[in-house]
Amino acid sequence: MSTNVTSVLNDLIETSRDGEQGFRKSAEHAKDATVKTLFTTRADDCARAVSELQALVVQLGGKPETSGSISGALHRGWTELKASVSSDDDLALLQECERGEDVAKKRYRQALDSDLPADVRAIIERQYQGVVSNHDRVRDLRDQYAARAK
Repeated sequence: MSTNVTSVLNDLIETSRDGEQGFRKSAEHAKDATVKTLFTTRADDCARAVSELQALVVQLGGKPETSGSISGALHRGWTELKASVSSDDDLALLQECERGEDVAKKRYRQALDSDLPADVRAIIERQYQGVVSNHDRVRDLRDQYAARAK
């Protein structure tokens, strides 16, 4: 079972690393201080999740993932391109970050559907709640920006 658990955790490490890198890249492009702060704070949260998951993999005797996924890199490239051509950069960034958090929610949900030891499940559940919170904060701010753009 520990190989399967390690695999699940490494998938979440990639997902969280993608989130961290995506939020940091978006913070670089954000114009509004509120948006920039949100993205930076979320990136820091994702980095903490990565560290926690990597420690679990090591405890289980596995080799922790150290990078994000190819799809995450492609998403960051798309986000950067979209921000560079959009007239309302912060709204475009918020939309893309929300899309990224949709993917993270799905991957954490899939992990929670796996056969996991209770202690690992508790950590993943807590992190999942953080992902949901990230998503909802980004969505709410996106809604505010979208209402202003009308």
